[in-house]
Amino acid sequence: MGADALKRIAGLVGDARLAAQPVPDLSGADGPQTIADGYAAQAALHRYLCDRTGSALVGWKVGATTTGMQKYLGVDGPAYGRILSTNMHENGATLAGAGFCNPGIECEIALRVGSDAEDKVYNRETISGIIDAVLPAIEIVENRYGDFLARGTPTLIADDFFHKACVLGTAVTDWRDIDLAAIAGCTRIDGTEKGRGTGADVMGHPLEAVAWLANTLADHGERLVAGQIVLTGSAAPVIWVDTPTAAAEIELESLGAVRLEIG
Repeated sequence: MGADALKRIAGLVGDARLAAQPVPDLSGADGPQTIADGYAAQAALHRYLCDRTGSALVGWKVGATTTGMQKYLGVDGPAYGRILSTNMHENGATLAGAGFCNPGIECEIALRVGSDAEDKVYNRETISGIIDAVLPAIEIVENRYGDFLARGTPTLIADDFFHKACVLGTAVTDWRDIDLAAIAGCTRIDGTEKGRGTGADVMGHPLEAVAWLANTLADHGERLVAGQIVLTGSAAPVIWVDTPTAAAEIELESLGAVRLEIG
């Protein structure tokens, strides 16, 4: 895509994100047509948002890492998005409902990068060598698209694949004896359980998602950097919040709970 088209898309998507409004239709001839277009537009969006908010890149989200989510979203495999510092919050945060556009709650196993990714192809075993902590996390996603199936995957990727913000729990540094695939997770809204799953639902193992991300970023001229957080995908189905206020909680066995107040 040309620079002018990327700048236009970044402005349209970025302004909608900041205003908590739906993303305009990008299906025209100068909208993202391919996966490569989507990631190029995402990079332009990142620059746009950083310029306007003073934020910085602090991590990555991997979406559509379960077969159920891939079917739900109409995609064939995972996709990634960027996490900005202004959108990363501590456990127990209270966030204004007016700042969201059709929010949803996801139950995530997050991993913290301890050393920079090297120039090599990673797998589940080798990627574990650069991870120094595991954290329970809430990802707040948004349906900024209405009928997201009709929007197409390039547009979803351009807009960070539904990402809005995240809330992180306590980092667990002695995680290597924990079977991440066996961890059970659940999502509660206002005290009522709404969804449940396990780490194995995330590409068979959460580390598979991080390996996929490291390899895909390398293909795109990027890499994982020490200190960054990776959200590996929701272990439980996304729960859309259709009330103006809500208390959300996710709990992950062996990792702990994370709470968020919207209102």
